[in-house]
Amino acid sequence: MEALAVRLSGLDPYVDGAMRIVAFYDTLMRRRVDLPALARASAGLAECVAGIRLHGTGRVTRVSPDGSQTSTPPVPASTTVPITLDEEEIGTVWLERPSPPNPLDELLLDRLAIAAAAVAEQYGPARTTMADPALVELAISADSDEAARARALRLLGFAADLPVRVVAVRSRLPLGRLGGLLCPAGPVKAAPLADVGVILAAAIDPARFPAGVRAGIGAAQSPDLSWRQARTALRFTGPREPVVRYADLGALALLAEIPKDASRDNADVAAIARISGNPEDMETLHTYCATGSLRRAADLLHLHHSSVARRLEQVAKTLGIELTEPTGLMRVRLALTAWRLLDG
Repeated sequence: MEALAVRLSGLDPYVDGAMRIVAFYDTLMRRRVDLPALARASAGLAECVAGIRLHGTGRVTRVSPDGSQTSTPPVPASTTVPITLDEEEIGTVWLERPSPPNPLDELLLDRLAIAAAAVAEQYGPARTTMADPALVELAISADSDEAARARALRLLGFAADLPVRVVAVRSRLPLGRLGGLLCPAGPVKAAPLADVGVILAAAIDPARFPAGVRAGIGAAQSPDLSWRQARTALRFTGPREPVVRYADLGALALLAEIPKDASRDNADVAAIARISGNPEDMETLHTYCATGSLRRAADLLHLHHSSVARRLEQVAKTLGIELTEPTGLMRVRLALTAWRLLDG
Protein backbone atom coordinates (compact mmCIF):
# COMPACT_ATOMS: atom_id res chain seq x y z
CA MET A 1 0.00 0.00 0.00
CA GLU A 2 2.91 2.38 0.66
CA ALA A 3 4.20 1.84 -2.86
CA LEU A 4 0.69 2.44 -4.21
CA ALA A 5 0.37 5.65 -2.20
CA VAL A 6 3.69 6.93 -3.55
CA ARG A 7 2.57 6.12 -7.04
CA LEU A 8 -0.75 7.87 -6.64
CA SER A 9 0.97 10.96 -5.24
CA GLY A 10 2.69 11.34 -8.60
CA LEU A 11 -0.59 11.15 -10.46
CA ASP A 12 -2.23 14.04 -8.70
CA PRO A 13 -4.62 15.03 -11.52
CA TYR A 14 -5.65 11.42 -11.92
CA VAL A 15 -6.02 10.30 -8.31
CA ASP A 16 -9.78 9.78 -8.58
CA GLY A 17 -9.36 7.63 -11.68
CA ALA A 18 -6.50 5.72 -10.09
CA MET A 19 -8.53 4.92 -7.01
CA ARG A 20 -11.40 3.73 -9.19
CA ILE A 21 -9.02 1.39 -11.01
CA VAL A 22 -7.74 -0.04 -7.72
CA ALA A 23 -11.29 -0.56 -6.45
CA PHE A 24 -12.34 -2.05 -9.80
CA TYR A 25 -9.71 -4.79 -9.66
CA ASP A 26 -10.19 -5.41 -5.95
CA THR A 27 -13.83 -6.16 -6.74
CA LEU A 28 -12.88 -8.50 -9.59
CA MET A 29 -10.49 -10.41 -7.35
CA ARG A 30 -13.10 -10.79 -4.62
CA ARG A 31 -15.44 -12.26 -7.22
CA ARG A 32 -12.70 -14.74 -8.26
CA VAL A 33 -13.12 -14.21 -11.97
CA ASP A 34 -11.11 -16.19 -14.51
CA LEU A 35 -8.58 -14.90 -17.04
CA PRO A 36 -11.06 -14.31 -19.91
CA ALA A 37 -13.29 -12.32 -17.56
CA LEU A 38 -10.29 -10.28 -16.41
CA ALA A 39 -9.38 -9.53 -20.02
CA ARG A 40 -12.97 -8.54 -20.88
CA ALA A 41 -13.24 -6.24 -17.89
CA SER A 42 -9.86 -4.66 -18.62
CA ALA A 43 -10.65 -4.08 -22.29
CA GLY A 44 -13.93 -2.42 -21.37
CA LEU A 45 -12.25 -0.25 -18.75
CA ALA A 46 -9.36 0.76 -21.04
CA GLU A 47 -11.60 1.08 -24.13
CA CYS A 48 -9.06 -0.79 -26.25
CA VAL A 49 -7.88 -4.38 -26.84
CA ALA A 50 -6.43 -5.99 -23.70
CA GLY A 51 -4.29 -9.13 -23.72
CA ILE A 52 -3.08 -11.77 -21.27
CA ARG A 53 -0.47 -14.43 -21.98
CA LEU A 54 0.82 -17.17 -19.66
CA HIS A 55 4.29 -18.37 -20.65
CA GLY A 56 3.90 -21.89 -19.28
CA THR A 57 0.81 -22.79 -21.31
CA GLY A 58 1.35 -20.40 -24.19
CA ARG A 59 -2.30 -19.41 -23.81
CA VAL A 60 -3.12 -15.95 -25.18
CA THR A 61 -6.38 -14.10 -24.48
CA ARG A 62 -7.08 -10.93 -26.49
CA VAL A 63 -10.39 -9.16 -25.96
CA SER A 64 -11.96 -6.15 -27.70
CA PRO A 65 -13.64 -3.33 -25.78
CA ASP A 66 -17.04 -4.83 -26.65
CA GLY A 67 -16.08 -7.96 -24.66
CA SER A 68 -15.60 -10.32 -27.60
CA GLN A 69 -12.51 -12.39 -28.33
CA THR A 70 -10.66 -10.54 -31.08
CA SER A 71 -9.29 -12.35 -34.08
CA THR A 72 -7.76 -9.29 -35.71
CA PRO A 73 -3.99 -9.32 -36.12
CA PRO A 74 -2.38 -7.95 -32.95
CA VAL A 75 -0.92 -4.48 -33.15
CA PRO A 76 2.21 -3.51 -31.21
CA ALA A 77 1.39 -3.21 -27.53
CA SER A 78 1.17 0.36 -26.33
CA THR A 79 1.88 -0.67 -22.71
CA THR A 80 3.15 -4.01 -21.33
CA VAL A 81 3.59 -5.30 -17.77
CA PRO A 82 4.93 -8.72 -16.68
CA ILE A 83 2.87 -11.10 -14.55
CA THR A 84 5.02 -12.28 -11.64
CA LEU A 85 4.40 -15.02 -9.10
CA ASP A 86 6.91 -16.00 -6.40
CA GLU A 87 9.37 -13.53 -7.97
CA GLU A 88 9.19 -15.39 -11.30
CA GLU A 89 7.77 -13.95 -14.50
CA ILE A 90 4.98 -16.28 -15.59
CA GLY A 91 3.29 -14.15 -18.24
CA THR A 92 2.50 -10.75 -19.67
CA VAL A 93 -0.46 -8.36 -19.84
CA TRP A 94 -0.76 -5.54 -22.35
CA LEU A 95 -2.98 -2.96 -24.00
CA GLU A 96 -3.21 -2.40 -27.75
CA ARG A 97 -4.12 1.27 -27.78
CA PRO A 98 -3.91 2.85 -31.26
CA SER A 99 -3.45 6.29 -29.72
CA PRO A 100 -0.69 7.31 -27.28
CA PRO A 101 -0.87 5.53 -23.89
CA ASN A 102 -3.24 6.90 -21.29
CA PRO A 103 -1.53 8.19 -18.11
CA LEU A 104 -3.35 5.51 -16.13
CA ASP A 105 -2.62 2.61 -18.46
CA GLU A 106 0.41 1.41 -16.51
CA LEU A 107 -1.50 1.41 -13.23
CA LEU A 108 -4.36 -0.45 -14.87
CA LEU A 109 -1.94 -3.11 -16.15
CA ASP A 110 -0.20 -3.36 -12.78
CA ARG A 111 -3.53 -4.26 -11.17
CA LEU A 112 -4.42 -6.59 -14.03
CA ALA A 113 -1.07 -8.38 -13.64
CA ILE A 114 -1.64 -8.83 -9.90
CA ALA A 115 -5.12 -10.22 -10.54
CA ALA A 116 -3.87 -12.54 -13.31
CA ALA A 117 -1.14 -13.90 -11.02
CA ALA A 118 -3.75 -14.64 -8.34
CA VAL A 119 -5.93 -16.45 -10.88
CA ALA A 120 -2.97 -18.47 -12.18
CA GLU A 121 -2.00 -19.47 -8.66
CA GLN A 122 -5.52 -20.49 -7.69
CA TYR A 123 -6.75 -22.18 -10.83
CA GLY A 124 -3.51 -22.90 -12.79
CA PRO A 125 -1.88 -24.95 -11.68
CA ALA A 126 0.54 -22.04 -11.57
CA ARG A 127 3.35 -22.54 -14.04
CA THR A 128 6.02 -21.29 -11.68
CA THR A 129 9.24 -23.22 -11.53
CA MET A 130 10.89 -21.88 -8.39
CA ALA A 131 9.92 -23.60 -5.17
CA ASP A 132 10.53 -23.20 -1.45
CA PRO A 133 14.08 -24.56 -0.84
CA ALA A 134 13.00 -26.07 2.47
CA LEU A 135 10.27 -28.05 0.71
CA VAL A 136 12.66 -29.26 -2.00
CA GLU A 137 15.23 -30.24 0.61
CA LEU A 138 12.57 -32.20 2.45
CA ALA A 139 11.72 -34.07 -0.75
CA ILE A 140 15.32 -35.10 -1.51
CA SER A 141 16.85 -35.47 1.95
CA ALA A 142 17.92 -38.93 3.05
CA ASP A 143 16.79 -38.00 6.58
CA SER A 144 13.15 -37.51 5.55
CA ASP A 145 10.68 -40.31 6.25
CA GLU A 146 8.53 -41.49 3.37
CA ALA A 147 5.38 -39.78 4.64
CA ALA A 148 7.12 -36.40 4.85
CA ARG A 149 8.73 -36.92 1.46
CA ALA A 150 5.41 -37.83 -0.16
CA ARG A 151 3.75 -34.77 1.35
CA ALA A 152 6.56 -32.49 0.15
CA LEU A 153 6.34 -33.87 -3.39
CA ARG A 154 2.57 -33.45 -3.37
CA LEU A 155 2.91 -29.82 -2.27
CA LEU A 156 5.45 -29.31 -5.04
CA GLY A 157 2.90 -30.51 -7.59
CA PHE A 158 4.08 -34.07 -8.24
CA ALA A 159 1.41 -36.77 -8.22
CA ALA A 160 2.05 -39.88 -6.12
CA ASP A 161 2.38 -42.13 -9.18
CA LEU A 162 4.59 -39.70 -11.11
CA PRO A 163 8.31 -40.47 -11.44
CA VAL A 164 10.63 -37.72 -10.23
CA ARG A 165 14.10 -37.15 -11.63
CA VAL A 166 16.57 -35.00 -9.72
CA VAL A 167 19.22 -32.83 -11.36
CA ALA A 168 22.14 -31.06 -9.68
CA VAL A 169 23.21 -28.01 -11.66
CA ARG A 170 25.68 -25.16 -11.70
CA SER A 171 24.56 -22.43 -14.03
CA ARG A 172 24.64 -18.69 -14.49
CA LEU A 173 21.12 -18.87 -15.90
CA PRO A 174 18.28 -18.32 -13.41
CA LEU A 175 17.12 -21.69 -12.10
CA GLY A 176 13.49 -20.93 -12.93
CA ARG A 177 14.32 -20.26 -16.55
CA LEU A 178 16.52 -23.35 -16.77
CA GLY A 179 13.78 -25.56 -15.31
CA GLY A 180 11.30 -24.24 -17.86
CA LEU A 181 13.70 -25.04 -20.69
CA LEU A 182 14.32 -28.59 -19.49
CA CYS A 183 10.72 -29.59 -18.95
CA PRO A 184 8.35 -27.17 -20.74
CA ALA A 185 5.33 -29.48 -20.71
CA GLY A 186 5.53 -31.41 -17.45
CA PRO A 187 5.80 -30.50 -13.76
CA VAL A 188 9.18 -29.06 -12.80
CA LYS A 189 10.42 -27.31 -9.67
CA ALA A 190 13.77 -25.76 -8.83
CA ALA A 191 15.51 -24.32 -5.80
CA PRO A 192 19.05 -23.38 -4.74
CA LEU A 193 20.70 -25.47 -2.04
CA ALA A 194 24.05 -24.08 -0.87
CA ASP A 195 26.18 -23.65 -4.02
CA VAL A 196 24.21 -26.15 -6.12
CA GLY A 197 20.89 -25.77 -7.90
CA VAL A 198 18.31 -28.54 -7.63
CA ILE A 199 15.77 -29.30 -10.33
CA LEU A 200 12.99 -31.86 -9.89
CA ALA A 201 11.09 -32.98 -12.98
CA ALA A 202 9.04 -35.87 -14.25
CA ALA A 203 11.42 -36.32 -17.20
CA ILE A 204 14.71 -34.78 -18.28
CA ASP A 205 16.09 -34.57 -21.81
CA PRO A 206 19.89 -33.98 -21.63
CA ALA A 207 19.78 -32.40 -25.10
CA ARG A 208 17.72 -29.48 -23.75
CA PHE A 209 20.49 -28.15 -21.49
CA PRO A 210 21.79 -24.84 -22.89
CA ALA A 211 25.49 -24.14 -23.32
CA GLY A 212 27.41 -23.15 -20.24
CA VAL A 213 25.42 -25.32 -17.83
CA ARG A 214 27.01 -28.12 -15.79
CA ALA A 215 24.50 -30.77 -14.74
CA GLY A 216 24.41 -34.21 -13.14
CA ILE A 217 21.25 -36.28 -13.66
CA GLY A 218 20.18 -38.88 -11.11
CA ALA A 219 18.83 -42.23 -12.24
CA ALA A 220 16.94 -43.64 -9.26
CA GLN A 221 13.20 -43.51 -8.73
CA SER A 222 13.60 -42.45 -5.11
CA PRO A 223 14.27 -38.68 -4.95
CA ASP A 224 16.77 -38.97 -2.10
CA LEU A 225 18.90 -41.55 -3.93
CA SER A 226 18.45 -39.70 -7.22
CA TRP A 227 19.79 -36.54 -5.53
CA ARG A 228 22.90 -38.33 -4.28
CA GLN A 229 23.44 -39.76 -7.75
CA ALA A 230 22.93 -36.34 -9.35
CA ARG A 231 25.55 -34.75 -7.10
CA THR A 232 27.98 -37.54 -7.94
CA ALA A 233 27.34 -37.15 -11.67
CA LEU A 234 27.87 -33.39 -11.39
CA ARG A 235 31.40 -34.03 -10.11
CA PHE A 236 32.21 -35.89 -13.34
CA THR A 237 31.24 -32.97 -15.57
CA GLY A 238 33.81 -30.96 -17.47
CA PRO A 239 34.18 -28.69 -20.50
CA ARG A 240 33.82 -31.61 -22.91
CA GLU A 241 31.11 -33.35 -20.86
CA PRO A 242 29.00 -30.59 -19.29
CA VAL A 243 26.02 -32.90 -18.72
CA VAL A 244 26.51 -36.35 -17.19
CA ARG A 245 23.86 -38.95 -16.43
CA TYR A 246 24.63 -41.14 -13.44
CA ALA A 247 23.32 -44.15 -15.36
CA ASP A 248 26.08 -43.65 -17.94
CA LEU A 249 28.90 -43.69 -15.39
CA GLY A 250 28.70 -47.39 -14.62
CA ALA A 251 31.75 -48.54 -12.64
CA LEU A 252 33.31 -45.07 -12.95
CA ALA A 253 30.93 -43.91 -10.23
CA LEU A 254 33.01 -45.96 -7.79
CA LEU A 255 35.83 -43.43 -8.18
CA ALA A 256 33.66 -40.87 -6.42
CA GLU A 257 33.72 -43.08 -3.31
CA ILE A 258 37.51 -42.94 -2.96
CA PRO A 259 38.63 -40.60 -0.15
CA LYS A 260 40.27 -37.47 -1.52
CA ASP A 261 43.44 -37.97 0.49
CA ALA A 262 43.86 -41.41 -1.05
CA SER A 263 43.47 -39.94 -4.54
CA ARG A 264 45.99 -37.16 -3.87
CA ASP A 265 48.53 -39.71 -2.62
CA ASN A 266 48.22 -41.82 -5.74
CA ALA A 267 51.31 -41.47 -7.98
CA ASP A 268 49.33 -41.20 -11.23
CA VAL A 269 46.96 -38.57 -9.85
CA ALA A 270 49.88 -36.62 -8.40
CA ALA A 271 51.55 -36.71 -11.82
CA ILE A 272 48.41 -35.27 -13.44
CA ALA A 273 48.36 -32.52 -10.81
CA ARG A 274 51.94 -31.59 -11.73
CA ILE A 275 51.06 -30.92 -15.38
CA SER A 276 47.66 -29.36 -14.68
CA GLY A 277 49.17 -25.89 -14.82
CA ASN A 278 49.95 -26.32 -18.52
CA PRO A 279 46.64 -25.83 -20.43
CA GLU A 280 48.15 -27.00 -23.72
CA ASP A 281 49.34 -30.31 -22.29
CA MET A 282 46.07 -30.87 -20.43
CA GLU A 283 43.95 -30.18 -23.49
CA THR A 284 46.05 -32.54 -25.60
CA LEU A 285 45.89 -35.25 -22.95
CA HIS A 286 42.15 -34.86 -22.40
CA THR A 287 41.44 -35.00 -26.13
CA TYR A 288 43.66 -38.02 -26.72
CA CYS A 289 42.13 -39.91 -23.77
CA ALA A 290 38.62 -39.07 -24.98
CA THR A 291 39.27 -40.31 -28.52
CA GLY A 292 41.94 -42.99 -28.04
CA SER A 293 43.25 -42.03 -31.46
CA LEU A 294 46.17 -39.80 -32.37
CA ARG A 295 44.63 -38.70 -35.67
CA ARG A 296 41.16 -38.05 -34.24
CA ALA A 297 42.73 -36.02 -31.44
CA ALA A 298 44.70 -34.03 -34.03
CA ASP A 299 41.49 -33.32 -35.96
CA LEU A 300 39.72 -32.03 -32.84
CA LEU A 301 42.73 -29.93 -31.84
CA HIS A 302 43.17 -28.63 -35.41
CA LEU A 303 46.81 -29.70 -35.40
CA HIS A 304 48.96 -31.98 -37.52
CA HIS A 305 49.14 -35.47 -36.04
CA SER A 306 52.93 -35.20 -35.77
CA SER A 307 52.55 -32.13 -33.55
CA VAL A 308 50.13 -33.99 -31.29
CA ALA A 309 52.49 -36.97 -31.20
CA ARG A 310 55.35 -34.75 -30.01
CA ARG A 311 53.17 -33.22 -27.30
CA LEU A 312 52.03 -36.62 -26.08
CA GLU A 313 55.58 -37.92 -26.05
CA GLN A 314 56.63 -35.07 -23.79
CA VAL A 315 53.58 -35.53 -21.55
CA ALA A 316 54.26 -39.27 -21.31
CA LYS A 317 57.81 -38.57 -20.11
CA THR A 318 56.54 -36.16 -17.48
CA LEU A 319 53.88 -38.62 -16.28
CA GLY A 320 56.13 -41.65 -16.48
CA ILE A 321 53.36 -43.55 -18.27
CA GLU A 322 53.45 -45.04 -21.76
CA LEU A 323 50.37 -43.54 -23.42
CA THR A 324 50.49 -45.73 -26.51
CA GLU A 325 49.97 -48.88 -24.43
CA PRO A 326 46.38 -49.89 -23.55
CA THR A 327 47.28 -50.21 -19.87
CA GLY A 328 48.96 -46.83 -19.84
CA LEU A 329 46.00 -45.17 -21.55
CA MET A 330 43.62 -46.73 -19.02
CA ARG A 331 45.79 -45.52 -16.12
CA VAL A 332 45.82 -41.95 -17.43
CA ARG A 333 42.07 -41.93 -18.05
CA LEU A 334 41.42 -43.07 -14.49
CA ALA A 335 43.96 -40.60 -13.11
CA LEU A 336 42.42 -37.71 -15.03
CA THR A 337 38.98 -38.59 -13.72
CA ALA A 338 40.20 -38.97 -10.14
CA TRP A 339 42.08 -35.66 -10.35
CA ARG A 340 38.97 -33.89 -11.68
CA LEU A 341 36.90 -35.32 -8.82
CA LEU A 342 39.25 -33.74 -6.28
CA ASP A 343 37.77 -30.33 -7.10
CA GLY A 344 34.28 -31.74 -7.39
